Amino acid sequence: MSQQNEDPRKWVPEIMYEESSEGVTQSIPFVSVPTDKEMPGIVFLFASRETGETEPGPEGEELPITELDLHQYANLVYIKEALSEEAYDEVRTALGLEPLRTAATKGKYITDSIRRKIT
Repeated sequence: MSQQNEDPRKWVPEIMYEESSEGVTQSIPFVSVPTDKEMPGIVFLFASRETGETEPGPEGEELPITELDLHQYANLVYIKEALSEEAYDEVRTALGLEPLRTAATKGKYITDSIRRKIT
């Protein structure tokens, strides 16, 4: 398949963090999106958790046993485009978020603060 036919939303992003919590993103992770791509529709992340048990390592040392649990994170921008306002608010509520209109009012202050830092 040629590069031009690939879905610009389907690629593996690198999740990055600024070194300082005082940066533009204020400790929120970010993705550098190439010019020929869009933010992915879904991102897969493993949660790694130590079980409290150990097993012998290659040299007999005790190594913690970890469990991996795969999680999927969907891009709400694309979900919003596909659903009615009511259905979208149901998804937001299921995720523990406020309805969009309520959140937008509260989030305006945060967005304005970030924009002031950028300019």
